[in-house]
Amino acid sequence: MHLTRFFMYKRIMSCLEEPVRGELLGISGIKNFLPLFNRESTKITEVWYPDVDMQNLPFNESAFDFVISDQVIEHLEDPKIAVGESWRVLQPGGIAIHTTCFMNFIHPCPKDLWRFSPDALVYLCADFSEIVQCEGFGNRIVHLLCFISNRFRFMHIPETRLSLRHLLATWNEDRYPMVAWVVARK
Repeated sequence: MHLTRFFMYKRIMSCLEEPVRGELLGISGIKNFLPLFNRESTKITEVWYPDVDMQNLPFNESAFDFVISDQVIEHLEDPKIAVGESWRVLQPGGIAIHTTCFMNFIHPCPKDLWRFSPDALVYLCADFSEIVQCEGFGNRIVHLLCFISNRFRFMHIPETRLSLRHLLATWNEDRYPMVAWVVARK
């Protein structure tokens, strides 16, 4: 995990009971979430955007217990439809996790269209019965480092709290998000 996502993944993991079991749909890279899941009792279906359009998922209604899209919705023409599709393919009580950027360099895949605050993610998840968690991560120093050089964004963050890198990756100022995420229950 790297500087701008370390805190986000830790916070998301803190709100789910481990080990997580069930049917999981992962959209565009879920490796940072895999430690949450019991591999023996979880069926993982992984697809990649743009090969599979999140705005028109090729799965039946109520097919999954979990849907995770990691840094996808900023690339979609209509993120509201995409989040609605995640709701559609979730079983009642299922959990959707959507992560995205708020401040980031332009990164086409094939397009880069949107930036989202936590408030925007709550809006996108209006059809869900519960917002379990919706937050952002960032601070002024992280912003400065990432604007100086993108290589800071990808530096390794050690687990030890005595590290300056760990401090930078966990010190959060709500008014300066780099990334935002939502965990919502159908």
